[in-house]
Amino acid sequence: MPELPEIETIKSVVEPQIQGLTIENVLVNRPEVIAHPTADEFCENVTGQVIGSMARRGKFLIINLGNKNKIILHLRMTGCLLVTTSDYQLEKHTHIIMQLNNGMELRFSDTRRFGRFWLIRNDEKDTYSGIEKLGLEPLSAECNTEYLQSQLKKRKKAIKECLLDQSVIAGIGNIYSDEILYRARINPSAPANGLSISEWERLAFEIADCLRYFIDKNSISQKDYLTTKGQDYRNTPFLQVYGHADEPCPNCGNTLCRIVISGRSSVYCPACQK
Repeated sequence: MPELPEIETIKSVVEPQIQGLTIENVLVNRPEVIAHPTADEFCENVTGQVIGSMARRGKFLIINLGNKNKIILHLRMTGCLLVTTSDYQLEKHTHIIMQLNNGMELRFSDTRRFGRFWLIRNDEKDTYSGIEKLGLEPLSAECNTEYLQSQLKKRKKAIKECLLDQSVIAGIGNIYSDEILYRARINPSAPANGLSISEWERLAFEIADCLRYFIDKNSISQKDYLTTKGQDYRNTPFLQVYGHADEPCPNCGNTLCRIVISGRSSVYCPACQK
């Protein structure tokens, strides 16, 4: 599933291409992708609207419309947003096409069909998408040592599991929790209530620093993003531990180990993350 750095990449690529344009028509090939309201209501309410800015909240993308309504979308496992010409080859699992007034199209494809769209009207409370239940943004100044301790220091759960709790910190998933904990030199299975003050401080620093690093490494041009169908912009060459089980630790050379924590795979260095 795309995590915060990938969602930031998609936003940075897509937003400049659609901002200020009008949605002239909407084609929905899979009505179930529209989680709220109905597909017909969705099409009726967004057609004719000018696209304002885009935003990210956790792993969600938000498209702000000129009438102050907003489209919220979650890509889930395999969702993809592309801005294309109308004659560009259609991806096999394209479920939504928004035709824009400059002849371009904003297309959403999703092989596994888990991705969802919500249209939230300006005067409507969002009780549908789950975005209101998210915790702090990890790049915010408020997501600091004191906040992490206030939310997590009494928990007996593994710190890896705590970092995946979207109600505490929004946007971190399996990949970057591994990378953050490696950089902070904290064992992923360590109980949150056993961390020292210096470990909380390192963790708070590395959450923001690690995510910013990978946002930068994910940078890609609009052309390359389209050429690779929005799937080949990830920072795999820069990941130090995730996906590298049984390989040498980049820091000390010891063998990286894979364990399972609450059903999620985690890779760490037993020497650097005692």
